Amino acid sequence: MKIRFSQDFIKLLKKIKKTDKTLIVQVNKQLKLFQLQPQHPSLRTHKLTGKMKNRWSISLSKSLRMIYILLESDEAYFIAIGTHDKVYRRD
Repeated sequence: MKIRFSQDFIKLLKKIKKTDKTLIVQVNKQLKLFQLQPQHPSLRTHKLTGKMKNRWSISLSKSLRMIYILLESDEAYFIAIGTHDKVYRRD
């Protein structure tokens, strides 16, 4: 699967890279795995519901998630990364 990133997602990745070297390694590992096997059990890939019904989530850890939109061109467009509460916040 091909992946792309929103500008907001890229900004968050840069911030993580500066502040948490261990987490950026985990992010890269999960993204590589996602490209090879989007439904791998360790990613805990799942479709979201409600206001976020057109989005999907993969897990980095028990509390960290990456949110993406599945595009028709077999691409995943990552739009958010953060704690469960932050990425699933109700606007």
